[in-house]
Amino acid sequence: MPAITGSEFEDLMQPLGPFEDKPHMAVAVSGGADSLALTLLAHAWARQRGGTVTALTVDHGLRPAAAGEARQVGAWLGSHGITHEILPWRGQKPHSGIQAAARAARYDLLAQWCRRQGVLHLLVAHHGDDQAETVLLRADKNSGPAGLSAMAPVRALAGVRLLRPLLRTRHDDLVATLAAIEQPWLEDPSNQDARFARIRARRRLAENPDERDRLLATADGAAVQRREDGRRLANLAARCVRLHPAGYCWFDPGPCLDRDPDLLLPLLGDVLCCIGGNTYRPRRDPTERLCQAIISGRLAGGRTLGGVRILARKPGLLVCREAGRTEPAIMIGPDRKGRWDRFTWSLAAGIGEDISKVLSGGLSIGPLGQDGWQQIRQRVTINLPSPVRATLPALRQGRRILAVPHLNVMAKGDILDYGPEISLSVQFSPPKPLQPDGLLLV
Repeated sequence: MPAITGSEFEDLMQPLGPFEDKPHMAVAVSGGADSLALTLLAHAWARQRGGTVTALTVDHGLRPAAAGEARQVGAWLGSHGITHEILPWRGQKPHSGIQAAARAARYDLLAQWCRRQGVLHLLVAHHGDDQAETVLLRADKNSGPAGLSAMAPVRALAGVRLLRPLLRTRHDDLVATLAAIEQPWLEDPSNQDARFARIRARRRLAENPDERDRLLATADGAAVQRREDGRRLANLAARCVRLHPAGYCWFDPGPCLDRDPDLLLPLLGDVLCCIGGNTYRPRRDPTERLCQAIISGRLAGGRTLGGVRILARKPGLLVCREAGRTEPAIMIGPDRKGRWDRFTWSLAAGIGEDISKVLSGGLSIGPLGQDGWQQIRQRVTINLPSPVRATLPALRQGRRILAVPHLNVMAKGDILDYGPEISLSVQFSPPKPLQPDGLLLV
């Protein structure tokens, strides 16, 4: 198996552009052969363009050895002149579905770091063997073209482009790349645990190498179909959906039913995914039942699905976050910015004010709720649909509402215990935007 050369990696990166001058790129690196090879290849690629790479290792805290392994990765990369940061996964861990939870936490931590640093591109080391395993797992679940197309080379996260330049390479090629420069790597013991479906799929493909090529061909064909469906969905969404910065939308199914009735199901799934702040569409069966209710006009009282309410209103269907499904409030820390539910937020004091006074006030970001609405209703100057209000991000001091930007309720010095004026900025930033490449229909 030959090592991957710099020119070969340049060919792999070229379709994922365009890239800015002197790009600053982040690379997710666990210390395994795949991600370590990617980091070294990306470092050389960026350096040729006057740019830089920052390697990011997420320490999930699930194995005692993980912290030491992360430090070892940092030492290896430091010897190559590559900046390395460790992102710890803090908080309580679930008792079941640990792989899925760890994966979601990993992407969230990586994307948060990129947004804080203004880094647009995040590289991950999924390769051709991973792609074949994904197709095999989805084929076993009777997935359609969207599922069988498996992992896309480019995926839009909230404010970040996730890039997979290695989907045409094999694990053995990446091992050879490290071996050529005598660079050691780590072995993850979970990669041998047959309790996980992906490990069983990996072993099956190792015993049937011809099946890998067949599955990759299947993925290529399905990807062509997915791109065509994506183009049709994007055009249809532009006619059917009006997305509001407060995290809800008006959905008119009429153009879809008139021209593309077969696309109502996937378009509705995408809308629910976006408004609900989810990574994947809801399950097909309940979405089909919702479609039938929409077509037949049987939405009296509304429906809920995927953390979303769907209500019949005169302008069309109101699709908004289900109030009881928003994330709980979070305390504001020294960073003064972060993510809550489907929004990114930042807090600032007035010009010349001491921000420490703001933080000492015990402030939190969370849902406005009905109690909060009753507090501020006389101060509201922007009218939003009543089902939306309780789900809006609000700044609190204890139980008292200080600011709700989407309702133009802002904190003034005369209502604060500690004097200075403060400013809360929020932006709707769902994990999976409604449109490809991060385009939002606002």
